[in-house]
Amino acid sequence: MPLPLRRRLQKHVAAWPWRRVGVLAGVALALALMLVVYLFGVSDHFFGRLFSAFLVLFWLLAVTFLAVVPFVTWATAHWFGRGWAEVSTPAPRPRRAAGAAPARSHPSPAAPRRPETR
Repeated sequence: MPLPLRRRLQKHVAAWPWRRVGVLAGVALALALMLVVYLFGVSDHFFGRLFSAFLVLFWLLAVTFLAVVPFVTWATAHWFGRGWAEVSTPAPRPRRAAGAAPARSHPSPAAPRRPETR
C-alpha cells in the first residue's frame, strides 16, 4: 500500500540538506538587501517603510490563514450543515463489458489514397 501524501512529503523534506538551504536563503536575502540599497539608497527612511510594509503584510497573511480560514471552514460545517461544506462528486458511470461492443476505429482521411503494397 502506498504511503499517504503527507508521509511522503515529510520523508522528502526530511532528506533536504538544510544547512545548504539556509546558506542559499541567507545569500539570497543579502543580495536582495544589497540591490535595494543600491537602487533606493538609505535616504527617505526606505528601510523603515519596507519593514513596516512587510510587518503589515505578514500580519494580514497570518490573521487570514490562522483565524479567518479556519473560522470559515468551521462556520460552513456548523451553520449550513456538513453536506453543504463537503465537495460533491458525481456518480461514476458504469463500465461496459469487455466483449459487448468493439470500439470503432476511424481510418485517417488519407487511407483510401494510399497505394496497397502486398
